[in-house]
This record gives sequence, structure tokens and C-alpha cells, in this order.
Amino acid sequence: MPIFRADHIGSLLRPKRLREAFRSGKDLKAIQDESIRDVVRLQQECGLQAITDGEFRRVSYWEKFVRLTKGLEVRDALFTFHDAEGHESKFTAPYVGGKVSRAEPITLDELGFGNNKVTMPAPSTMHFYRHNDWGTAYDSAEAFFKDLGKVYQAEIADLAKAGCRYVQLDEVAVAILCDPAARGKVKDPDRLVDLYIDAINEAVKGRPKGMTIGVHVCRGNYKGMYLSEGGYDSVAERFFSRTNVDHFLLEFDTPRAGGFEPLRFVPKGKGVVLGLVSSKTPLLEKLDLLKRRTDEAARYLSLDQLAISPQCGFASTIGGNPVTEDDQRAKLRLCVDAARAIWR
Repeated sequence: MPIFRADHIGSLLRPKRLREAFRSGKDLKAIQDESIRDVVRLQQECGLQAITDGEFRRVSYWEKFVRLTKGLEVRDALFTFHDAEGHESKFTAPYVGGKVSRAEPITLDELGFGNNKVTMPAPSTMHFYRHNDWGTAYDSAEAFFKDLGKVYQAEIADLAKAGCRYVQLDEVAVAILCDPAARGKVKDPDRLVDLYIDAINEAVKGRPKGMTIGVHVCRGNYKGMYLSEGGYDSVAERFFSRTNVDHFLLEFDTPRAGGFEPLRFVPKGKGVVLGLVSSKTPLLEKLDLLKRRTDEAARYLSLDQLAISPQCGFASTIGGNPVTEDDQRAKLRLCVDAARAIWR
């Protein structure tokens, strides 16, 4: 079940001084620490109980994981971001350059500021964006995900020892594989969905008692652009029933995400955080609309199994989405206000 009725996805807008410090490298650690304290205070002032460091130690949501894991490197992705106006943008992605192992802790330094939630890219991030070319170090994807799973297992174990009780994995590939256009471009999309479910299960295998795991399903988030569209229908039954996590954080902010009907496949022992508030636009949603849409979702899943959040982070990369810090604050507060109104 969701552990908080109001949640958020993790990444938050980097303040200007932090962006400048990333570029110059000058006093980066000190500015990161100061900025994290400020953004933790922001979340607390908004009434949130799920608190992250804003991903302020990362250039992008997956960059730090790749940088600190042996065997991973960066190359051009085989996909492009786009928006409703037809603008496109290329991007880079992880690439398997050698045998994978955990060189050092990846996210431990993100704790210690009053935050209690840590995010990590899902295992598929290291495979899907270059699915036709992901290196020669492994004879099979299954062997690769076995080694990669050990990295996650060790990281989650260390996070638990440090007091973290909530880890979120950011899953984009499965969302792309909901898109009929994308499914037509890849070989055996259903096999890939099963492969990525198994990879998540391997990553969280043996997780410590008391550790909550959520999976955020995202259609891509880069400066307000996205990678795919399409409802969860084609993957819902397998993904919701077979993925061994506590809850799913799902995008439902636009018609691109489809309807709530696939939620009927979520088992009674799992929950869903409804991503009803957009992090891609400054337009502030109406509280009545959020209440009405939550009621619609509750036709397919018990209200006790639901929570609410923005549909994605506000800054999956250091540049951030086309919203202001005031917009961000208003949307985080709205999630808290909606949760209080819905789950009285």
C-alpha cells in the first residue's frame, strides 16, 4: 500500500546557484548540501511526509547510478523526446561496456538531511534505450540483469542500514512498451516487458524487512517533453500482478496515459499513487478535478489502496521542466491539500 497519501516522484528544480556549481565545479559539495537543506525544508513546509533530496547530487535521474557502477558508460539513445507541437530532442543513455558490479555506494550520500525517500533508475534503464546495441560483455540480457540485480540488492541493503525505509525505482521502458507505435519498432515487446519485470524482481530480491519499494512508471520527462503515449492496457495484468513491489506511481495527468480501467488488475495487497498533477506545465489543477478523478479511479481499485502525487519529477535532468519554483511549490501543496480532502 502507499505509505503516504500525498507523495512526489523525487526530482525537484535545481536552484540557479546549484546549476552554476555543477557547470563550474566550484564549491559543488557545499552548495549541494545547502540546497538540499533548503529543498527538504520546502517539502516539509508543503506538508509532505515523503521527503527526498530533490536528486540534487545528480545531473539526471540515472547519471549518478551509471557513473558509480562499474561496467556502465554513456552513449547516444535510439529514441527521441518530443512534444505536442512536434519539437524533438535527442538524448544520451546508459550503455553496457563491460561486466557490471557495484564499485561504491551510489545513493547513501543522499541521506542525512531529514529526507526518508531515495530514488533510483529501474534496471531496464541500462538496457532498453539501446536495445539493439547494448554491448558484448554478456551473452544474454538475463545474465546481465543478474549481475545488475546484485548492485541494487547491495545498495538497498546499505540504504536500509542507514535508516532509509522507502526506495522508488523509475521505470520508463515499460511505459514506452505501452505505446503501439513504439511496440512496432522493437522486436518481441512482450518478451521485453517480462524481462524488465524479472529485472525489477531481481533488484529487490531479499530486500530488508520494513523497506517499502515503489515503482514509478514514466513516459519520459525532459524539459516538458515525453517519449511515448498510450494507456497501461497491454502490460497491466502482467506488470501489476508479477512485479514484487508494494505500490506503483502511475502517470494519469493527460489523455496520453489512458483511462483508469487497467487498475482493476492491481492486486489487493498493492497500492497505486495516482499521478494526477502535471510537473510539465505551470497550469495549476483544480482541487475538485483531482477529487473527481480519484473517485473515478476508485471504481477499479479501493480508495484505501490509492494516493496522489505529481505525475513525474520536476527535473529529471538538471535543466528542469518549464515551470518555476513557485509553480512547483503550489503543485506540491496541492497534492497535500487534495490528500487531506480525499482521505479525511
